[in-house]
Amino acid sequence: MSDSEVMSDAEFVPERKGGPPHPKRNLTEGPIAKTLILFSLPLLGTNVLQSLNFSANQFWVAHILGVTAITAIGNANVVSMLAQGAIFGATMAANILIAQSVGAGDLRMVKRVMGTAISFFFVLSVLLAFLGWTFAPHILSAMRTPPAARAEAILYLRIVFSAMPFMYFFMFIQMAQRGAGDSRTPFYFMALAVVLDIVLNPLLIAGIGPFPKLGIAGSATSTLIGQSVSLALLLVHLYRKHSVLMLRPDELGLLKPDWRILRPLLVRGLPMSLQMFVMSGAAMVMVGFVNGYGAVTSAAYIGAQQVWNYIQMPGMAVGASISSMAGQNVGAGRWDRVSRIAGIGILCSVAVTGTCAIIIYLLGPLPLYIFLPMDSPTIPIALHINRTVLWAFVIFNATFALTGIVRSTGAVWPPMLILIFSMLVIRVPFAWFFTPHFGAEAIWWSFPLGTLTSSILSVLYYQFGGWRKVRMITPEAGGQVPDSAVSTPQMDPHEDDDAELPGPVARPVAVS
Repeated sequence: MSDSEVMSDAEFVPERKGGPPHPKRNLTEGPIAKTLILFSLPLLGTNVLQSLNFSANQFWVAHILGVTAITAIGNANVVSMLAQGAIFGATMAANILIAQSVGAGDLRMVKRVMGTAISFFFVLSVLLAFLGWTFAPHILSAMRTPPAARAEAILYLRIVFSAMPFMYFFMFIQMAQRGAGDSRTPFYFMALAVVLDIVLNPLLIAGIGPFPKLGIAGSATSTLIGQSVSLALLLVHLYRKHSVLMLRPDELGLLKPDWRILRPLLVRGLPMSLQMFVMSGAAMVMVGFVNGYGAVTSAAYIGAQQVWNYIQMPGMAVGASISSMAGQNVGAGRWDRVSRIAGIGILCSVAVTGTCAIIIYLLGPLPLYIFLPMDSPTIPIALHINRTVLWAFVIFNATFALTGIVRSTGAVWPPMLILIFSMLVIRVPFAWFFTPHFGAEAIWWSFPLGTLTSSILSVLYYQFGGWRKVRMITPEAGGQVPDSAVSTPQMDPHEDDDAELPGPVARPVAVS
């Protein structure tokens, strides 16, 4: 199969005389700041939409069902994020493999990664959906979910776990597209999922018109419908565009897992998944601490977290963009651009996040009215939490940027260890030890303390660590891709050694 047979016509401009087709878009050329910003904007939009998804759910639940229901979905969403952490590492590892393969011009490797990853994510998502449905009551009991909210939380969480296979595959396909250099298409289909969710939420919660009255279950069901419909339409779109990410009937044999690809998905994905588990696990512990102060404080904390989500979004978008952008440059051997990507990324994310933080501080309680009832006693508590915590997220955005650079090479264990230290050695113990003395105030101050610790350690590792010497894959000799069959990935047997990385490889290509 030739390269032209696996790409759509829209992916290349006409062939230049005396040379190969010129890529219409890639992340290894052009001005770094402009490229990074343009690539980040759809990711930022996607993050905004994902937060709007949660916010819309909470808005309708808060204003239709009340404070107890807010506590229920807040506790359930923490568990949901923990479950999604199981896939995060593998999707990031696939993103890096795809980005490096695209940067090296090895489109056949992209096909192999997709085949193995699809099978892996299918098995994992079905297994977690079953376990989550079965053990939902026990998980919520371990979190000390308030009794008044427990029944609703179980119902909501079980529906969310039923949606996991669709949510997992939707997340994986979006990450794969970004690794291949396309951040716009995932944004469009996430927008569709959010619109469906926002529209269906009140209809299914309150039973408006022909829709059944499902209460809190309606909120989770609307998310399931939105994700499923958008995923189906996204797959149809990618097949119609002849995307290299999609397997054709004669390529279904690639669904048989290839250990040489599955190994880096697991070995490199495991620490990134552990990072999400640690973050979500720490969040569950913190919710457990907060739940001890009653449903009102718990609802206030959950409302404050919604504001945190928005202030972190610019840094998360830039960090994800940096990972894809740096991954392609690593694959293409463009190390001169990698350091510049890091510096520009930090400046962009901190500037935008700082502006957002200032605006939120100046607005006072107004942002909280979206997520909490206006006349509720939760408002002053949530406002105090935000005033204590928000400023630290501005500094923390440096961590997103630097971690994106480090991960782009496949160096994923040090960021995990940094997170474990900041969460489980600093944040959680601080809250646990000092709560008896300072009450809930110790919980709120544990967040800036853990965040600052993580940021400082990330800067130190970026400056002095050995992440530049790590590789996930090694391109074939000369960086050329053979013309026959689908190439077998060459895994570097010394991927953790101190040897220097090879120089530039084959020209980068852009795919959709």
